[in-house]
Amino acid sequence: MQVVSPDKLKSMVGEELGTSEWFTIDQDRINAFAEVTVDHQFIHIDRERAAATPLGGTIAHGFLTLSLVTHLTSQIGVMPENMVMVFNYGLDRLRFVNPVRAGSRVRAHTKLLDVTDKGPGQLLIKTGVTVEIDGEDKPALVAETLMMAVTAG
Repeated sequence: MQVVSPDKLKSMVGEELGTSEWFTIDQDRINAFAEVTVDHQFIHIDRERAAATPLGGTIAHGFLTLSLVTHLTSQIGVMPENMVMVFNYGLDRLRFVNPVRAGSRVRAHTKLLDVTDKGPGQLLIKTGVTVEIDGEDKPALVAETLMMAVTAG
């Protein structure tokens, strides 16, 4: 994670921030996510039934892939100095483009889209995120994420 002054952060709008390391989404993680979210749709957890579909096997939940964006972007993100906390503020855009098959590796590409002052010590940071699937032409998802950074002073 890169830490810069708020002015420097604002000057970086439009810049590519980088690409994360690869991360494997295996069947155990998919099953655990199904348990936590109570989403037991067969395309996620039943290998035999999912294999008989056009998907050819089980796939990760779209929201599982989305939930990994925080982890993936933490490796390559940029935040203001003197940050006290940061929290998810929402999404301006999200599309699940391509299913992530069990055992696939994903990584994130990010671009800083906007930095908006939201009051003393508060910066709303919009980042464009594309989650790529290893070996696939189309990404798993594209999103515009919003993070609220709260700084001291």
